[in-house]
Amino acid sequence: MSKREEYLRKPDWLKIKLNTNENYTGLKKMMREKKLHTVCEEAKCPNIHECWAVRRTATFMILGDTCTRACRFCAVKTGLPTELDWAEPKRVADSVVQMNLKHVVITAVARDDLKDGGAAVFAETVRAIRRKSPFTSIEVLPSDMGGVYENLKTLMDAKPDILNHNIETVRRLSDRVRARAKYERSLEFLRRAKEMQPDIPTKSSLMIGLGETKEEIIETMDDLRANHVDIMTIGQYLQPSKKHLKVEKYYTPQEFAELKEIALSKGFSHCEAGPLVRSSYHADEQVNAAAKHRQLQGEEAKNA
Repeated sequence: MSKREEYLRKPDWLKIKLNTNENYTGLKKMMREKKLHTVCEEAKCPNIHECWAVRRTATFMILGDTCTRACRFCAVKTGLPTELDWAEPKRVADSVVQMNLKHVVITAVARDDLKDGGAAVFAETVRAIRRKSPFTSIEVLPSDMGGVYENLKTLMDAKPDILNHNIETVRRLSDRVRARAKYERSLEFLRRAKEMQPDIPTKSSLMIGLGETKEEIIETMDDLRANHVDIMTIGQYLQPSKKHLKVEKYYTPQEFAELKEIALSKGFSHCEAGPLVRSSYHADEQVNAAAKHRQLQGEEAKNA
């Protein structure tokens, strides 16, 4: 078998429409001028042209561009990170204002070199956006911050609108796919976030196509719901380079539609599922859906 045949051919539904209009080029220029990073670029997100050129949204990646972990699915650069940039929160907040964002997602590289896992800068970024743009809803997507309770509390005390932490893959594959992160620790991280701030929706993402079974996907849904996760996203794993894990299966749009229905039947307030779905894909719609779901639950409880 040739090397080319060892890799599955991408199906037609994974073709991406490129769009480099003024929104795209303007946003890219602004990011460079303010010395900011986006996970859209660093992780080679397939939706960057839709989000930047059409929806004019972006996911900011703080704490530098170098991750201390080397997960076998991720394209973000790994190595020894630079020193903390305490001016970064203000630059992010200024960019949110300049872009006139209604919803913003803040993620970060894993910083295992820091005692607090970067929690203080994360929290300050949330507060800076609140001061500059009080009507913008804020979603945070941190690493597990070493699983340290105090680090998570620092972030949750800043009161983001959504706490997002990705489970990434099923239990059986977790140690092979993720570096240092643990399946059970991620579940505990999500559960503790909900215990600290019960009114803040929690969210997690699963990428599929790494060799998991349908039963394992459903088991992961059950594990997330058992730990009170409100929102779930499910997307197709795409191999960033030859040194990363190979794709074992490309799921069809119909299979994703079925998984979405199963997730909603489990009690998730919202589920975004599709071949090109990523954790922050259409995040602005998810926060609105979660708010409506909470409002409906409150009305039902009042009338009970």
